[in-house]
Amino acid sequence: MKYEFLGKTISGPFTIPSGIVATAAPIIQRLFDSVPQVGVMTTKSIGPVPRSGNREPIMTQYAPGCFMNAVGLTNPGAEVAAKQLAALDVPDDRFLLTSIFGGSIEEIVAVAKLLAPHSDGLELNLSCPHASGYGMDMGQDADLVREITAAVKAAVDIPVIPKLTPNVPNIGEIASAAVEGGADGLCAINTVGPAYYTSHGQPVLTNKVGGMSGRGVLPIALKCIKEIREAVDVPLIGCGGITTVEDVRAFRHEGASVYGIGSTLTGLNSDEIVSFFAEMQQAFERGTALPVHTGAVDMSFRPYTLVDIEQVCEDIAILRFDRKLDIQAGEFIYAWVPGLGEKPFSALTDDPFSLVVIDVGVFTHELLRLEAGTTVYVRGPHGVKVSPPDGSKIVAVAGGTGLAAVYQIARDFGDAEIFVGARTSERLYFKDKCAAIASTHIATDDGSEGFNGVVTSLLEEWLETLPAKELKKLVFYNCGPGPMVHAAVEVQQKFAENDRIFSAIDYLTKCGVGICGACHAPDGRRLCVDGPFLTANAN
Repeated sequence: MKYEFLGKTISGPFTIPSGIVATAAPIIQRLFDSVPQVGVMTTKSIGPVPRSGNREPIMTQYAPGCFMNAVGLTNPGAEVAAKQLAALDVPDDRFLLTSIFGGSIEEIVAVAKLLAPHSDGLELNLSCPHASGYGMDMGQDADLVREITAAVKAAVDIPVIPKLTPNVPNIGEIASAAVEGGADGLCAINTVGPAYYTSHGQPVLTNKVGGMSGRGVLPIALKCIKEIREAVDVPLIGCGGITTVEDVRAFRHEGASVYGIGSTLTGLNSDEIVSFFAEMQQAFERGTALPVHTGAVDMSFRPYTLVDIEQVCEDIAILRFDRKLDIQAGEFIYAWVPGLGEKPFSALTDDPFSLVVIDVGVFTHELLRLEAGTTVYVRGPHGVKVSPPDGSKIVAVAGGTGLAAVYQIARDFGDAEIFVGARTSERLYFKDKCAAIASTHIATDDGSEGFNGVVTSLLEEWLETLPAKELKKLVFYNCGPGPMVHAAVEVQQKFAENDRIFSAIDYLTKCGVGICGACHAPDGRRLCVDGPFLTANAN
């Protein structure tokens, strides 16, 4: 079938709504290269200045396939975003729709002028329900919507598409105002809310309230599209709750011509997203059905009681809890302290559950000061368990708290060598446990214990002693600070192919279920659903 949108022939009828998955340039490029069904590529909303957004948790699931989020309009700012968009290789048959926002008409226009030269169209975010002073605060006023749209249209020469909020009594009136202001098309809906959700008696989102998405908002979205189509005659991007191909057909029936699929992608890795959209477009064009994928994942929290804290050094400690955690080698969890936030961790041990924590920020600083008896809540495990080929010899390379990510791999698969690096001997931990399960090699930068130098030099010296037959059996798992991991990979590539080198680097994992895109690797894969251990060419 042939698809067109605002004068451009596009490769498919789908988009991924702003702020979901396609939130960073490497992910966008990966989707351009592998998912032609996404004919309209919508960026995350970009504002005039960088915003770090809200502290985690930023997303929760309140019922299967039903979500709340309060990301907080995280973005790098318009100037940086313009450079990132300019570097994209956009196929001729895709429409790059750049979402923008601002706190005033002047700010929105300034952002529009910066980003328009690198975009096929601009989406005006007039609908975010959880960022005070932005989005919905503007989009509920018909006169202001008309004025903003007219101002942006006067400033740029590409299509302008306001995204409308469902949180108004008459969305048709808002749609009419946008079209009167010159809108070339419209997008609806953004998330519904703000809403509130608790777990164990505490609000989950650090922002306390957030916007609802997923299958639960489908009836609201369809009602809004119907009312918009009755009010105006411009191209419509319909989104909100689409989980099946029948939902897509329902949006088409109500007047949409591009279909946004977002929350149902929760938990899907990069390859699964490729398959999902290919199957969805095929079923849509053929009039057939598909198995339902709702995006439901386990985001529930389970309580663990802190038993004790073993101080390793001034800023590193091991936290032990009261019972076992069901986790496989390579997976990770989130630790949540209500009112403080949540962060991802590899489990140092599973039975009993323990964490090694280094003081690097607000959350970890407070975590290290918890008292025995405190309840810490855990969700997960998340990520992909590791699967070394049969007959492999594991080489685990760790720095800092990275030992937690590789210890269970060495323990569970056996025939392992563990290389541990630290700045000084006082920062080493779990040495006896490692020695009990594997041959252990220690390096310290100052020579206070083991090899005098960096762990990657020690690793290279050891690899040089092995015969070719032994080298072919090696599978590497690296975890630690980025520079150390990259140095380890550089050494390992002299002795092994990339498909036997796996590395985990913390790329700022936030949601943990593949939606926010904060943990993207340079090649566009997402650490939380494609990893955390990614093959060497991803780093």
